[in-house]
Amino acid sequence: MIKTVLTVNPNNEIGTIAPEIYGHFSEHLGRCIYEGIFVGRDSDIPNTNGIRNDVVDALKAVRLPVLRWPGGCFADEYHWKDGIGPLEERRRMVNTNWGGVVEDNSFGTHEFLDLCEQIGCEPYISVNVGSGTVQEAAEWIEYMTAPGESTFSKLREKNGRKEPWKVKYIGIGNENWGCGGSMEPQYYASEYKKYQQFCKDYGDNHLYKIACGPSADDYNWTRELLSHVNKWHTKAISLHYYTIPYDWEHKGSATDFNEKDYYVTLRGTRYIEEIIDKHLAIMDELDKEHEISLIVDEWGTWYDVEPGTNPGFLFQQNTMRDALVASINLNIFNSRCTRIAMANIAQVVNVLQAMILTEGAKIVKTPTYEVFDMYKEHQGARLVESAVFNSETGTDEVRIPALSQSASIKEQNGEKVLTLTVSNASLTDEAEIEIALPEGFVFDGEAAVSVLTGDMHDCNTFEEPDKVKQTRRSENWSGRTHTLTVPACGIVSASCKVK
Repeated sequence: MIKTVLTVNPNNEIGTIAPEIYGHFSEHLGRCIYEGIFVGRDSDIPNTNGIRNDVVDALKAVRLPVLRWPGGCFADEYHWKDGIGPLEERRRMVNTNWGGVVEDNSFGTHEFLDLCEQIGCEPYISVNVGSGTVQEAAEWIEYMTAPGESTFSKLREKNGRKEPWKVKYIGIGNENWGCGGSMEPQYYASEYKKYQQFCKDYGDNHLYKIACGPSADDYNWTRELLSHVNKWHTKAISLHYYTIPYDWEHKGSATDFNEKDYYVTLRGTRYIEEIIDKHLAIMDELDKEHEISLIVDEWGTWYDVEPGTNPGFLFQQNTMRDALVASINLNIFNSRCTRIAMANIAQVVNVLQAMILTEGAKIVKTPTYEVFDMYKEHQGARLVESAVFNSETGTDEVRIPALSQSASIKEQNGEKVLTLTVSNASLTDEAEIEIALPEGFVFDGEAAVSVLTGDMHDCNTFEEPDKVKQTRRSENWSGRTHTLTVPACGIVSASCKVK
């Protein structure tokens, strides 16, 4: 058993945890959009305007704050005019990035923004820099957000939407160091400045412009980009980092893995902490007033696809190992909430570390979904100082910290509610944690506690959709300390009033 102390100081509020840290990513890739989100108005699967009701309900339940679209690599071959107007007139194109399938563009701008309105989340649009033009990007912004009688406003009205949408987040290009154009950072910076200049604010819509930042530990990209782009050009830069157990050629199975593979994966996911801190150090140097934020707009696990599925569809199962990955990452993002404005897990349905899996009319919520549900009280709360006296776990070959935690405070009905989230990566030892408040604070009454645990291989399937599911209970917490037990390969969230 791991015995330790977790200190929490509600007096030391560090910053607000942006709800957008709990964002998601949707791409025209595999079965994410078609079958996963959009089934068409004529489908027997219950839908609203072709969008699956069960998926919308599930995403509303975790308070999904922001959704990124249309990619990903697809974004830099996507031309928005192909996806508006009558369905029978929309262009049928080959999705060259993902499986070579025909994309019929039946899910376009109107459908995506309708999806966001149904969920109640902010849309995050990635515009095409790789194969697009400045004019095309500028006209898309006008089409979506301009009021009045302009040509594109009237075209939007002709296509069924008179009132402009509110579209805040605009990503200018995607992975322009790779699939978005194989650009050098100086060249991309020049292109970015040109594009952002002509992406205008219309009416009372104000754009939050995001520049394509680095891949993983490419620190040179960050330095070169911010040597040419400043606060007058961008609000944030993006970062992409995927947790891959070994390497791109040997990613490994999502379900068939051993203890070493488990700990190697969690060690790899913890590497994002070092990556973020090194990029932030460069940003500190070149943006001393911290006026440019970091957005981790693609993150999550990437394994080999499930046997028998299209390798271009990136469909993988999701186990308790992935739940631990999600928990560790969210705690890392929370702890840097003064600099990280958003994070988007890849992807929302049926692709990579998916929140949801679908098969026909069936739906499965993955262990990762359960983690997002357990963590949702952190959204918009104030991060407070916390520290755990940690111990290591793992195998003789791979050692990692066992515990990861976040603590936040929210005002509810004039009272302070403390939310704690703690994960225990050990496969063998439960953690008995004494939570300690400083003098002047006490726990005050009933705590809502949720626990997610299981064997590292456990996953939810269409045959057993509830095998991995959080259990909830109430506990009476009082005084300055309380002992919380976190199971091996487990995650616990707890919320309690403090005074």
